[in-house]
Parts: sequence; structure tokens; C-alpha cells
Amino acid sequence: MFAPEIYRQRRATLAASLPDSLILLLGNVDSPMNYTDNIFPFIQDSNFRYYFGLNEPGLAGLIDTANDSITLFGNEAEVADIVWTGPQPSLSERAATAGVTQSQPYTQLKQRLATAQAAGIQVQYLAPYRGETILELAHLLGCDSGLVKAGFSTALTLQVVAQREIKSADEIKEMETVLAITRDVHHAAMRASQANVLEHQVVGLMEGIVRSHDLQLAYPSIFSRNGEVLHNHHHHQKLQKGDLVLNDTGATSSGGYASDITRTIPVGGKFSPRQRELYDTVLAMQTEAIAALKPGFTYLAAHKLAAKVMVESMTKLDFFNGNADDVVESGAYAIAFPHGLGHQIGLDVHDMESLGENLVGYGDGVERSKLFGMGYLRLGKPLKAGMVITVEPGIYFIPALIATWKAEGRHSDMINYAKFEEYQDFGGIRIEDNVLITTTGSRILGPHIARSAAEVEAIMAAV
Repeated sequence: MFAPEIYRQRRATLAASLPDSLILLLGNVDSPMNYTDNIFPFIQDSNFRYYFGLNEPGLAGLIDTANDSITLFGNEAEVADIVWTGPQPSLSERAATAGVTQSQPYTQLKQRLATAQAAGIQVQYLAPYRGETILELAHLLGCDSGLVKAGFSTALTLQVVAQREIKSADEIKEMETVLAITRDVHHAAMRASQANVLEHQVVGLMEGIVRSHDLQLAYPSIFSRNGEVLHNHHHHQKLQKGDLVLNDTGATSSGGYASDITRTIPVGGKFSPRQRELYDTVLAMQTEAIAALKPGFTYLAAHKLAAKVMVESMTKLDFFNGNADDVVESGAYAIAFPHGLGHQIGLDVHDMESLGENLVGYGDGVERSKLFGMGYLRLGKPLKAGMVITVEPGIYFIPALIATWKAEGRHSDMINYAKFEEYQDFGGIRIEDNVLITTTGSRILGPHIARSAAEVEAIMAAV
């Protein structure tokens, strides 16, 4: 946790933006694996954690901006609990660590809300993303669960987004601390990616490094010789010399902040000539996009810039025909780059997206594209100093996508399908870093993680 004053200031900023409001922020509860007492590692709701800091299940915060009061609701540990968990701090002690002076038993929350509703006061809450939260909100608010998801407060959501998307110096420090561990994870994976090694052996090595710091992965690792499968969570294959392995792995700091890094690794330690020319293309996509980032520049423009760099390079290699801008605007480029350039990152690896992608990533005159590929861009709006985003361009050869588009004759004047078919066994390449928007431009966060082809090969040679 940060100092109590940080949470007090965050809540004060939120309260000042929504006068005469009753704001309910529910924390998460434990999630059973297969029976009640066998639980997954606990992950707190990031909005509750942002405003209250507490990383424990079964808590709720109520911010009454009309009466300038803040109450933490939760349960005291009973002897039956302590037998299993050991001594626990009291509810008031937990509240004090978050800078809260009022606390009440959780059982009193429903009545507190009912009293407010009877007085005509609307309870504002954020969109729930877990089934148990939907059911709990229905119980607390006395309404049908089917109405809960539609009843969230857009005004509250927009204020939370505006506040959370600008990272403080303390938050940046937290993210850079975990990025140092993530660097070790990726360099270890590069050294371990040798012929005849099983994918899950490298995944186990990476997770072991994270757990050795008493941390958890920020998301399930994507480590696969089938890098053309964008979210491939299978790790059963044996690496073979000449493979490209895509490694998308990040960790979560003790304070809950995520890292999200991707590197592409040549099994055997050397990129082949055709792998190298496309790897260098992806690196140029990322380098030029990052160089263009600054306050006021839309992330949609950054995405299009990366796509244009790709098309210009791949046109020289005979994959595309025609003017690069036309290829990008038509959507034809997405046959090789079918996802968005990146997203915000912070307490969530896809920061705040549980609040609604369009509310978080769009607005300020920028609307989501309807084109395949560009429509997957999660962040399109103008950037602001203090945002932290991922920049993760890629090139992929997806046999099903190539075959489908060819059969449809889609963009046949711009796409050389014969050339793409020659590369159907190539796999995929992605390079990803976490980038802070500064007042004048941007900088990559954390220690340097081998990025260029020569750097990756040098790490792999140091086995």
C-alpha cells in the first residue's frame, strides 16, 4: 500500500467531481477453484484498491459526498477464522491504513443503502465484471440481477477513468520495480529457448522467477512456437531449431501494478534471413510509433503509423501492392497485423477495461473503427501526460485468415496472396514495451530488455 494520505487525496478528488453523490465501491471476494475453501490467488478489484488500497476480500467502501463521509464496511475476524488464518487486524485498523476513520460491519451496508434510496438518493456504482459482484449488488440494492449491469453510473465511470489513467510518480516507481523482475524473466526465457525444450518448461522457469519474488503473473503467459495464435495459452509443444517463439509474459507488483512485455525468440539463437527482415520490420513499427507519441497525439494515429511502416516494408518484400496509406485506410494491412497497437496499463494489465472499453479508450472526438483489425484497437483517443500504455505491433501469418480472405477476394488488388501463402508456416512476431507519456513525448519504462535482433541473439549466446 501507499501512504494513507494518497488514498485520502484520491477519494477527495473523486468526491469533489461528483457532489451530492453516494458512491459504492465493492471489493472482490475469494473465488473457489473447486470447493469453497480451495481458492484461486486473490485479486482485488482495481477500483476499490485504487481508492482504498486494501488487498483483502469481503470489503466495501461508501463515499457520501453530500455529507463528506467515508465508511469502510467489512467483517471482524472471529476465533473460527483465526484458527485457520492466524491473528488479523481489526476492521478499524485496516480502515486506518487507508486513511479512513469510520468503519462498520458489512451487515449494516444494505440498510445504509436502503435508507439512502428511501430518501430518493441514487447509489452510484461501477459496471460489475464478476458474477458474484452482480449478485451482491442486486442483494444490496434490492433489485433484479438482470438490471444491475445496465444500472452502473456513466458519470462515476468517466471520473474514475480520468483519475486513474494519469499515473503518479509513486505508481510509475511501482511499475518500474516490477519491470526489473520482468526483464529477468524474459532474458531467462531467451537463454532457455533451445531445441528440444518443451514450452511448459520455459513457462515454469519464468513463473518460478516471479514466485521467487513472492509475486504473481499479471496474466497467463503466452509462450508458443505458434505465435500466429494471438492468445495462445497452450504450452505442450517441443521447441525446434529454426522456430520463432512468441513470449508475452508480465508480472504484478506487490502493490498490484502490472507489467506486460512481449519478445520474439529464435530457437537455436539466430534469426534466419527471412525471420530477420520481418523482425526488423516489427521493431521499426514499434520504434517509429513510440517516437511519435506525445500529449494530444491520438493513439489511433499511432496505430495507423505502425501499420503504414509495416506496409511500406512488406511492399518491398512483395506482400502488398499500391500506396501504403490506401492499404492502411482500406483495412487490407490487417491480414498481417490483425490487432490493436496497445492499451493502457496500470493496476489492470488492460487498465480499467472492465469499466467498458469505449468509455476508457475512446471519446474526445475519436470513435472506434468498424474495420477488421483496427476495430480491435482498445485505445484510440488523444494521449495525455501521465498515461502508461503498451506499444505492441506485430506481424502474423494466420493460415485461416489468409485462406478466407483469398476465397472472398478481399483486397485482392492490394494483397499478394501467393506471397502470403509462401509464409503460412512462419508463425508470428510481436515486440511489446510499456511506455509513459511525458509532457514532451514518451519514454519506455523499466530497465532495458533485449529488443533488437542482435541483442536477443547476444542474450541467447550467453547460456
